[in-house]
Amino acid sequence: MWKEKFIQYLRYEKNYSSHTEISYFNDLSQFERFIREETGSFDTAAVDSDLIRNWIVGLMSQKMKPRSVTRKLSAVKSFFRYLKKQGVVGKNPAEHVRGPKIDKKLPAFAKGSDMDRIIDDERDYPDDFEGNRDRFIIELFYLTGMRRAELISLRDADVDFFASTLRVTGKRNKQRIIPLSDSTLDALRQYISLRDAEIENKSPHLFVKKDGNPLYPAMVYKIIHTHLSSVPTLSKKSPHVLRHTFATEMLNHGAEINAVKELLGHSSLASTEVYTHVTFEELKKVYQNAHPRAKK
Repeated sequence: MWKEKFIQYLRYEKNYSSHTEISYFNDLSQFERFIREETGSFDTAAVDSDLIRNWIVGLMSQKMKPRSVTRKLSAVKSFFRYLKKQGVVGKNPAEHVRGPKIDKKLPAFAKGSDMDRIIDDERDYPDDFEGNRDRFIIELFYLTGMRRAELISLRDADVDFFASTLRVTGKRNKQRIIPLSDSTLDALRQYISLRDAEIENKSPHLFVKKDGNPLYPAMVYKIIHTHLSSVPTLSKKSPHVLRHTFATEMLNHGAEINAVKELLGHSSLASTEVYTHVTFEELKKVYQNAHPRAKK
């Protein structure tokens, strides 16, 4: 009963996505099965930190990745935090339980020179509506660092040509304002003009398919993957790589980390700090390749 109420809480009060709701539900169901097998029932008031640690050990013994285990633990912590708030339990038994150590992987990103070539080489894009749209999508990802879902949800009304800004709706419906350059606004005007001339079915969405309907995630992924495939050194070729590239380029060119945090829509500075590690690793490579004694 409380599990279902918790999911409703996530949906209606926290505005979590349906994907996150499903993940939380599955993780809690797995946790519930473990507790029932261990104790014979799922009495939330009787669950202690030792039981939760045993669950984690069991997951690790199944060769589950540390990141997945940590995500499941996070779901359990949130669940008991909710139960405590509702007065069902007196304390959160998962509060001080630590998950396995996760080796942080530095995010993949493209170099600025590669992005200039991808965006500026018009031979890679058909001279039609779709070609112009795809080129501008890549450019906008690179210039703003927005997420794929944010780009898909953009509407014409989100563009303020007078203020030179773009309103982006991020996770949990949190909105942020991103400034646009004059050249980007000009490119945006040209795209909208071509779109309106070519597409009969009018839509409030900024980016649409040839039939006037909005884009969908797999389609945007394919567009980005196709053009990033020309960079052989990239380990990943997804829209999120362009988000990483935006943040890395901003920091490499002297932007304050708090400014980058706001532009990315991060709720915590810790999420943005990973890009400082990226820039430091790049700096090390430059130093080791350039300094005559660094190679010894």
